[in-house]
Amino acid sequence: MTTASRPISPATGRPELHSGDHMTREEFHRIYSQMPEDFRAELVGGVVYVASPLKRRHGKTHMLLRSVFAAYEGATPGVDASDNTTVLLGDESEPQPDLYLRVLPAFGGQSRTTDDDYVQGAPELIAEVAHSTHSLDLHAKRGDYRRHGVLEYLVVAVREQKLLWLDLKADREMALAGDGIVRPRTFPALWIDPAALFRNDYAALMSALQQGLASPEHAEFVRKLAAAGPGKAAS
Repeated sequence: MTTASRPISPATGRPELHSGDHMTREEFHRIYSQMPEDFRAELVGGVVYVASPLKRRHGKTHMLLRSVFAAYEGATPGVDASDNTTVLLGDESEPQPDLYLRVLPAFGGQSRTTDDDYVQGAPELIAEVAHSTHSLDLHAKRGDYRRHGVLEYLVVAVREQKLLWLDLKADREMALAGDGIVRPRTFPALWIDPAALFRNDYAALMSALQQGLASPEHAEFVRKLAAAGPGKAAS
């Protein structure tokens, strides 16, 4: 279906987006940019998914995990965290992940920031808060993210109270250590305590992260980023 033949909104006179529509990223982006600011939709594998209303538990879990990502970014120069930001992945993919962490391009990251302030290319790590393990996030999105080069993927299944850690490069779920802490490889010292996350224990969640940030692995990662960064020629 071309843009000209798509359903037109009586209120705006412009094409609308509906779940299940098939289109290219270019067409999706053009229509989406005309939608109201509170409208949210994603393009995954050429298919449009319009967001449903979110329940309180989803928002609460998202907020807590966002705090971890923000604190990690603050302690790790060269890393960029973001929340609900559009990512331009390919000709048929324009997701809006709940959270991502990426290495900034100037520090050797695999994505870039476009002139109009979008992220183009795959962030190294993406996290999604999902209703359950049967959701879009663990199926269509998982395949799309893997295909376009996302290295690690965290899916928080709220209903089952389970945090899945996926190595997308190897296409497999990672087992947790005996203490139950998730320790992504792409971002050393990003230590996440799923039990604390699901019981809404902010203090315990941040305590696990701070232990990671105090580890030798984090210090070494910061050194590597600095060596790859824009100031390397002067060092």
